[in-house]
Amino acid sequence: MSKKKIISNEQRESVIVRTISRIMIPFIQLFGLYVIIHGETSPGGGFQGGVIMGTSIILLAIVFDLEEAERRISRKSLTALMSFGLLIYSGIGVLDMLSGGKYLEYTKLPLPLPAHEISTLSMLGVEIGIGITVMAVIILLFFYMVGDQNAT
Repeated sequence: MSKKKIISNEQRESVIVRTISRIMIPFIQLFGLYVIIHGETSPGGGFQGGVIMGTSIILLAIVFDLEEAERRISRKSLTALMSFGLLIYSGIGVLDMLSGGKYLEYTKLPLPLPAHEISTLSMLGVEIGIGITVMAVIILLFFYMVGDQNAT
C-alpha cells in the first residue's frame, strides 16, 4: 500500500531544504539530549527534551518521506522504546519503595553513594525515562496521524 504524501513532490525536491535538514537533525537531537540531561538543574527536562527529539524525526518525515522516517525507526521500535522509558521511570519509583522510602523519594535507592549523589542519579534516570517515552509517543502519534493506519 502506498503511504500518504506529506508534502508535494515539488516541495520535496528542494535541495536546500533537504541539505539543511540533513545537517540540522543531528544538532536538534543533540540539543534534545542536552535538555533531558540538564533537566533537574535548569529549565527543561524529560518532557521538553523528548518533544525536541521527537520533532527531529518528524522533520525527517516531512522533508524526506514518511517511509524514510519509518525505515530509520519503526513503529515496533517506538513501542518498545515507549515501554522501556516507562519501565525506567516506574522502576526507580518502585526501587525507592522497596528500599523503605516513598515512590520517587530519590535518596532511598540502595547505592553506596552520598545521598545527594543518589538523588542526582535518580532524577537523571527519571528524566531519561520520561524523555524516551515522550519521544516515542510523539513520533508514533505523528506516524499514525499522517500515515496509513493499517500498516504495521
